[in-house]
Amino acid sequence: MRTLWAAKSISVGVHPMISLFGLKVDGDIAASTVLAALVFLALGFAVRRKATSGVPGKLQLIFEIIMTDIVGSLAESAIGPKYKRFVPIGVTLFLFILISNWLSLIPTAFHPGSSAELLPPPTSDVNLPLAMALLVIVWVHFESFRARGFGGYFRHYRQPYLALTPINVIEEITKPITMTFRLFGNMFSGGLMVLVMTTLLPIYIVPVGEIVWKPFDLFIGAIQAYIFMLLTILYMGMAMSHDESHDPAPVSAPATADLVLETSH
Repeated sequence: MRTLWAAKSISVGVHPMISLFGLKVDGDIAASTVLAALVFLALGFAVRRKATSGVPGKLQLIFEIIMTDIVGSLAESAIGPKYKRFVPIGVTLFLFILISNWLSLIPTAFHPGSSAELLPPPTSDVNLPLAMALLVIVWVHFESFRARGFGGYFRHYRQPYLALTPINVIEEITKPITMTFRLFGNMFSGGLMVLVMTTLLPIYIVPVGEIVWKPFDLFIGAIQAYIFMLLTILYMGMAMSHDESHDPAPVSAPATADLVLETSH
């Protein structure tokens, strides 16, 4: 009976709606997206203000690790010599998605288990992951057209055989879909897991369940941010490759800390 009651109490995908220029917008998702963007911008401006070519501070060191060891080295191995101009988009996606995912740490529900969060992670709603995935894929096709030219762009759909053209077209169509639902599905399931616990478990066990679950939820948020950034960089590398096998560029030397100074200006 308790399970049946919980099924009636849990609402999936219901958000307070606001009207903006004639459009219906999820108010809580829009607010949490703006909050994540403000946090990201605040961190960026703080790093730029305190950036130094000498001994870096803790915040600059974290950004350098992300830019060189996490994003920079990956972009260099996947894209090749032109990798540096794609590092900013990789860092932006990684940090913004990470901040968005980790907003789940903020307890904003007045009545856990019976009321929704005021600031849910925006990636737990399908609209933000879909918007980011479409932005990435449009950019990927632009880079592909730019690198291969008009004829080369359409010719690569016929590789390795002309009969596989429909399969290659379907693959391109499914890329934004898989990127969207990989991020959205994992983040939504994490929030749903907490909601199920708070609904089914006795009230005195709920804090213990959340304490056990939250570190795992943070880990999943970091992994999903990395995977979205990883797919973005790999798709960029495939789009710019003239090798019809679509293999990424060979691995070259690791990126250096000079990348931080180049991209900060």
